[in-house]
Amino acid sequence: MSNTAFDQQISLFRFQINNKRFDDETIRILESALVSKDVKSLIEVRSCLREFLRPESVTVIHKISEKSVQQKLFILDFFVRAFALIGDVQSCLALRYEALILRDLKSASCEWLQVSHIEWLNFAEQSLVNGFCATAGKACENAQSCLRFADLETDEISEVTEKIKRMKNHAVTLAASCSVQAQAAKYLEKKTADKSKINSSHCKGKKSAASTLFRNGIKMRNLQKLQELQSLRCNSSGSYSVQDHC
Repeated sequence: MSNTAFDQQISLFRFQINNKRFDDETIRILESALVSKDVKSLIEVRSCLREFLRPESVTVIHKISEKSVQQKLFILDFFVRAFALIGDVQSCLALRYEALILRDLKSASCEWLQVSHIEWLNFAEQSLVNGFCATAGKACENAQSCLRFADLETDEISEVTEKIKRMKNHAVTLAASCSVQAQAAKYLEKKTADKSKINSSHCKGKKSAASTLFRNGIKMRNLQKLQELQSLRCNSSGSYSVQDHC
């Protein structure tokens, strides 16, 4: 795809978003815009689109607060797909989580919106894979809560409960590990910075001391030369006077 056609596709996608066209056509335009053999350009375009879509999605979601649940879910699904295409995993998972929570809240009056424990477990797994441990832990709790609605035998419920428990424990362990690693990294950074300051100060002190010694050495050398010169002059003057007297 030429740069001109590439830019046109991006501009067209922005136009669609600005005109609130959250449909399959807009997704197809985005897909076409991302077809590129130039990896560097693709990375730059994805970064540019993330900067554009993140605030735009927040604005849109705020504005649809009065719309029906179906409309909200439709728009949330659109942004989930868009963020997935541009490789923004964090935004994609965040909006998926919001959609699941919305369904869960409205499921009391609309049974078809009910979120299954399988959906929560799948979301928990994807969150874990991408490093969002706390979110995965919360999703496991929601999966456990939804399990009471599942049409399962007692043995199956026990098996799923055990799976949820293992996944949640894994998420908690990873979250704690990440927290400890983050704290350790900050500590090491601080120690390294402090050590660098000390070494810098020490080096400056050494440099200053060496510089002083060097200057003092030059002064001493010059003084010795001056004394030697004065001594030579005195000797020369004395020799001349004896010869003249004779």
